[in-house]
Amino acid sequence: MKIDKFVLFIIVAIVFAYFFPQWGAMNFINTISGIGISLIFFFYGLKLSPSKLKAGLKNWKLHILVQAATFVLFPVLVLLVKPLLQNQEQETIWLAFFFLAALPSTVSSSVVMVSIAKGNMPAAIFNASISGIIGVLVTPLWMGLFVTNDQASFNFIDIYIKLIVQIIMPVVLGLLLQRYWGTFAQKHSNKITLFDKSIILLIIYKSFSSSFTDNVFSAISVLDLLFLLVGVLVLFTITYFSTGFIAAKLNFNIEDKITAQFCGTKKSLVHGTVFSKIIFGNMAVIGIVLLPIMLFHATQILIISVIASKLAKRKI
Repeated sequence: MKIDKFVLFIIVAIVFAYFFPQWGAMNFINTISGIGISLIFFFYGLKLSPSKLKAGLKNWKLHILVQAATFVLFPVLVLLVKPLLQNQEQETIWLAFFFLAALPSTVSSSVVMVSIAKGNMPAAIFNASISGIIGVLVTPLWMGLFVTNDQASFNFIDIYIKLIVQIIMPVVLGLLLQRYWGTFAQKHSNKITLFDKSIILLIIYKSFSSSFTDNVFSAISVLDLLFLLVGVLVLFTITYFSTGFIAAKLNFNIEDKITAQFCGTKKSLVHGTVFSKIIFGNMAVIGIVLLPIMLFHATQILIISVIASKLAKRKI
């Protein structure tokens, strides 16, 4: 197994933020990251294929299972832990976990892994694509229940305006231009992915530089970090097998079950970094908020890639 290079670059960005946090406060980084976010979702709209989305619409049971796992099962599992919290530091870590749980599914890795495992590709494309749109509405609603005024200035109207301007409008514009530039976007998909990841790394650098400047991580103990890592693994495992169990009860074939488990257990680092910037702004706590989604990103890629490789060897 090769270590995902993007995970290594995330580590480099965090280390860089630790040694050079002062650069994260520069205005041009805010400008670049803001424009970059809009371009990410513009390209996302360009790459969406209406025909493939229509092909995936029919299997409604599969779609409901995937979206329920993403936006209901994940948050409920994290909510069950809330009564066990004992101090403010654990409350902050829990909020970071809940932010992870409230996020939409990732697009690229879900579709790629389903493809490798020989699952239901049209359904994977549909669910991965629609999840990001649903997340624009649902994620702020979940977070609004628990974000306090000292953690962020949480104003639903302001947040939804930012989400509409930075995400929905670029996606819609991309969809409108898909017939003209869609082929170009598919042809240069690798370059667009590189651009996406570069913007995410920039946002991660800025987020952690702010946290390091304000010494936020000094309040987090080693035990809390261990809890973070174990929690990510437990959350993924429970969701993966629960989704598989429900898929079996619904008599899904192997292709649909693969899609349900792969798409229903993913969380988007792209949406996580973008949403954190919009919901938490420049608050120092943003570095901690991003920790679980980054750990989850690395974990989901590693585990699902192993499972996908094994499933790919089965006879069809």
